[in-house]
Amino acid sequence: MGKKILGISAFYHDSAVALVVDGRIVAAAQEERFTRIKHDHNFPRLAAEYCLDEGGITPAELDFVVFYEKPYLKFDRLLETYLAYAPQGLKSFLSAMPLWLKQKLHIPREIKKALGGSYKKKVVFPGHHESHAASAFFPSPFEEAAILTLDGVGEWDTATIGSGRSNNIEILKSLQFPHSLGLLYSAFTYFTGFRVNSGEYKLMGLAPYGQPKYKDVILDELLDVKDDGSFAMDMSFFNYCQGLTMTNKRFAQLFGGPARSSESDITEREMDLAASVQAVTEEIVFRMARYARDVSGLPNLCLSGGVALNCVANGKLLREKIFDRIWVQPAAGDAGGALGAAVFVHHQLLGEERKIDSADSMSGSFLGPKHKNADISKFLQDKMIPHHLLENEEDLLEKVSDAIASEQVVGWFQGRMEFGPRALGARSIIGDARSEKMQSQMNLRIKFRESFRPFAPSVLREDVNQYFELDEESPYMLLVAPVSEDIRVQLTAEQQQQMKEPNLIQRVNVKRSTIPAVTHVDMSARVQTVDEQRNGRYYRLIRKFKEKTGSSVIINTSFNIRGEPIVCTPEDAYRCFIATDMDVLVLENFVLYKKEQPAETKEARDEYIRSFKLD
Repeated sequence: MGKKILGISAFYHDSAVALVVDGRIVAAAQEERFTRIKHDHNFPRLAAEYCLDEGGITPAELDFVVFYEKPYLKFDRLLETYLAYAPQGLKSFLSAMPLWLKQKLHIPREIKKALGGSYKKKVVFPGHHESHAASAFFPSPFEEAAILTLDGVGEWDTATIGSGRSNNIEILKSLQFPHSLGLLYSAFTYFTGFRVNSGEYKLMGLAPYGQPKYKDVILDELLDVKDDGSFAMDMSFFNYCQGLTMTNKRFAQLFGGPARSSESDITEREMDLAASVQAVTEEIVFRMARYARDVSGLPNLCLSGGVALNCVANGKLLREKIFDRIWVQPAAGDAGGALGAAVFVHHQLLGEERKIDSADSMSGSFLGPKHKNADISKFLQDKMIPHHLLENEEDLLEKVSDAIASEQVVGWFQGRMEFGPRALGARSIIGDARSEKMQSQMNLRIKFRESFRPFAPSVLREDVNQYFELDEESPYMLLVAPVSEDIRVQLTAEQQQQMKEPNLIQRVNVKRSTIPAVTHVDMSARVQTVDEQRNGRYYRLIRKFKEKTGSSVIINTSFNIRGEPIVCTPEDAYRCFIATDMDVLVLENFVLYKKEQPAETKEARDEYIRSFKLD
């Protein structure tokens, strides 16, 4: 067996572990899936245990453990920032110190303790954005490519432009804290009433409801953007360097009043602010991409960092044709840093050969735990849960495709769990994209979340351009594309007026295409292309659905409720099934129907919802 490398990200946001053996990504998982604490930032002990078990190795057999950034350099930034703003930042500084002094400055000790004391070798520390760049390039299908990383902040860097060739990456240019596209977007996330580090995708989903009325204000007052995409922020409007909030009173005055309080009504102002910061983000990404093409001279682009999860910007970047092809790391945020750190050591530091897969080397991002039918059977029988075993896959696909076609909502639990924030057909809730009621029903009765939030379509790879203006594959749901003109519905005068209503539910309920449940208000969709090699049984399910209905598209949303991580185990899936209005649950070869379950589901639902802090 070749070199065995364990990559770890921890202590900030979405702790994770990845195991790489002889250059092959064997396993990767986020700690939140095991602890059931969303975005769990604690040391990922359970994720590490899973990865080592999956690889069949012990901590003592590891050749390297690698942490995804340099803690001392990050601490240097914290101290320097405090001194620059002192005494204003005293409260935030004091709140950060205990964890730094107890854990974050002692990463090797924490790692070796968590691994049971049997790992005796050194811990390697690449830079935060080196880990992002490595996660973007080394698993990609490209022999060489430009690399763009964008996030909130690592140690000092907030964005980098680089190049990758064969088994080597090089950082060519960087932008440094406090000037950060990720933190700019998070500032507007905070100001519009969503939670920072988890609500950014809500802001992106809200943007199409508004107009970019404040774009010029942002560019004139908050930022000085250069032709190469680098920029300086006017920090007199922001509070994240010295306080516990993202913005201040001056920011509020600029945008007509205080920040929206969480759970209050969303107004036209919030919609327009979302549209405006999204437009600014896209402009900066385009400028950086053009500069990356110029300085690297390379025709393809790899993306990572939290901003790379902005699939609207990614889709528009693809259509700008600055690059021939783009590839986005499916776990682009901090979790993916664990994987990037591991492959960085293998290729960059050890100089090991890179074997390029024509698709990519992420295995569809199905890198988490799998549960056997025998284990699921034991769980169902021990708990005396009514169920049906369908050993023949054809019978299973017939039953489930019939359920989807009859507008039932299905929890779909198959194979290895996804690594990254997207459910890709292993831990998914699925439904009929043709249904006019499905979006609001799934948002309010299944996911318990805001009604304006769009759902993503899964579509057969070979049929994607029949439904969307997209000729590329999008296996990781990281590209937004326009819905094809051929399936759009001409709006009546009444519907056009309805689209102008301030009430978001009124706008959501307008049928805009023949697949209304996945068509957003701006006639776009966050597309997942599904192929048999990556997706197996999920592909065959959609193909069976097409045979019955003529449609190659279904809804795919993550198997969880608002405030909860995506389910990991059959137990997690069953609890979520019971606590929501899902109709059917599929656990590998077992099918469960809600109507056959015990009557006391309301109590189970209430208890389940109380067990999570809903943000």
